[in-house]
Amino acid sequence: MSPQSPFIQTVSHLLDLIRGLCMAVAATALVVLIATFGWLVFGRYVLNVTPTWVEQLALILVCYIAFLGAAAGVQEDTHIGVTLFRDMLPPGARKVLMIAIDFALAAFGAVMLIAGVTLMRFGWDTMLPMLNIPESFRTLAITSCGALVLLFAGLRGLLRILSFGSWDPEALFKEF
Repeated sequence: MSPQSPFIQTVSHLLDLIRGLCMAVAATALVVLIATFGWLVFGRYVLNVTPTWVEQLALILVCYIAFLGAAAGVQEDTHIGVTLFRDMLPPGARKVLMIAIDFALAAFGAVMLIAGVTLMRFGWDTMLPMLNIPESFRTLAITSCGALVLLFAGLRGLLRILSFGSWDPEALFKEF
């Protein structure tokens, strides 16, 4: 498959749509966070009644903003990285290293997903104070981030392999 194949373009477009959805949810959570803190200030200083649920909601919203933003950063490949050694490698070795990095990142996402599911099971019976919702809603952010990192990095690694133009493993080392 060539880098311009319709399959690769379709999968890349789908991943970009999912990334856009992550950013839209994170942006919406940020707007809600700002609005709730506005309500907190208004309630405390104007109405003289402090809404106590704002702190718990803010903690949940910050988790979703951070984790969904981190997952989107994996898809956009915008996280900070040291590329000096990678850039010094010959093109074939560079491609192999980038694929290995993608799969290592996907494995990290799988660990986050599994640990997040465990935390969600553990916290389902514990209710968050003031909001009266299960603690698992907070750990759902970790779980969804793990699933998204697994999806984004894993598929990027697969697409990089497919973009070599053949299924022959020796093609990976052709340029050494």
